Amino acid sequence: MILNQVIVNIKTRENRFAYLIDGKVEKMYVQQPQYKTTVGNIYLGQVTKVIPGMNAAFVEIGEGKGAYLPREKMISFVRSEGTLEEKKKISVSSYIKQGERILVQVIKDAAGPKGAKITGIIEISGEHLVYMPYGRYVAVSKKIHSHTAQKELRNIGSRIKTDNEGIIFRTTAANCSEETLRLELEALRQEYKGLEQKARQKKIMLVHENDEFTKQLNILFKQMKEGEIIVDSLEERKNWQAMYPHLTVSFYQGSEDLFSYYHVEREIDKALKRVVWLPNGSYLIVDQAEAATIIDVNTGKYEGKHQLEQTVFQTNMLAAKEAARQIKLRDLSGIILIDFIDMKSEEEKKVMDILEKELQSDNRQSKVIGFTSLGILQLTRKKTMKSLSETLQSKCVICEGTGLVKSASSMAFQLERELWEYRNKDMELVEVIVSQDVYPLFMGGGNNHKKRLEEVLGFMIKMEIAEFPKPDYFIRMVK
Repeated sequence: MILNQVIVNIKTRENRFAYLIDGKVEKMYVQQPQYKTTVGNIYLGQVTKVIPGMNAAFVEIGEGKGAYLPREKMISFVRSEGTLEEKKKISVSSYIKQGERILVQVIKDAAGPKGAKITGIIEISGEHLVYMPYGRYVAVSKKIHSHTAQKELRNIGSRIKTDNEGIIFRTTAANCSEETLRLELEALRQEYKGLEQKARQKKIMLVHENDEFTKQLNILFKQMKEGEIIVDSLEERKNWQAMYPHLTVSFYQGSEDLFSYYHVEREIDKALKRVVWLPNGSYLIVDQAEAATIIDVNTGKYEGKHQLEQTVFQTNMLAAKEAARQIKLRDLSGIILIDFIDMKSEEEKKVMDILEKELQSDNRQSKVIGFTSLGILQLTRKKTMKSLSETLQSKCVICEGTGLVKSASSMAFQLERELWEYRNKDMELVEVIVSQDVYPLFMGGGNNHKKRLEEVLGFMIKMEIAEFPKPDYFIRMVK
């Protein structure tokens, strides 16, 4: 019997939960107050700039940076008549004006110098469906595999919505009656009308705040057919037991931190490391960069019991499963490239099938594109929030995130060049503070290089060793 557990740590300011299957962490979510996601938030914003060259506008929503609104996400664009190609030929200035106040929703958090990405097509989430007041289409969750059920839901959607409205049916909608769906739609309509009423105040404001942490937890609880929730809040234990009677909810009272007690803390540490070991001694290297994430597969200590091809195939199958797990665990997104060990094309298809199957349980939209001619598997995963690494780690102030600094020998040579600039100047002494690793390289064997340099430059060089976080030096005084 499979044991499903959700460990929820919410008694401190940093809120965390982990989803465990048979004791193995499959999903983690960490929310820190300063990095609380704005995805799903609805704002009354004001258009500050319309840029025809980008087919977009920037909207002030009160979060410090102008939010990016592409033309295709503007309500006026969606509601205008004509084919998509005809509408694209019209300037963005015809769809939106500077100074205009509009209701928008965040679909991607701000990152670095970029502001949030927003849409004018508002989505209000319910238990069985997502309501879009101006969506103008009906969609069904891809996780509903029955074509008959998909067709029936599309027919229901067409009957219960107006021409301007849009509906996305969730997986749970497959088991609902038309009346149940109609009642939920009406409730979501009323919720949207309440937001419109609030937005009539005509000032830039947050109209609706989305609690992503609670939302992700509720989605998980609803997906679990059975299992256990362990939480360090008595109040939430009572609430969740009433809301989810099919699950066992326990209150953790131990003195040891909840995540430490269930060994989740060490899993977080592992998820922040580059190297991920597989059970057979092979390993993955995960490198997150600005443009893409690269996962490299290595056989490592695994030699196999049979021929080389079988060893490679076994390693790649294990790597595909673990790569999918790491993608979900680390919340990796954007372009992801997996460099598997070279294998036959029919084996590539099997490995790709394993990866796609493992990603089916992912709540985030992903697309496995396929292998390149170089044997690299390409996939994309929708980015909405910060990854686990971006949430828990900050860029190194010494190397600025590159992992590299100038070597001790480079700094020794740089110091020498800088001292040459003082030659033929009226001075007797230069005092230099250097790091421990630069000192011997500059001094030379028996301090001979320093002595020769003093003779050529015509002044004394006084050296002092100090602690530096990297190979470095500082010219403190010139006399």
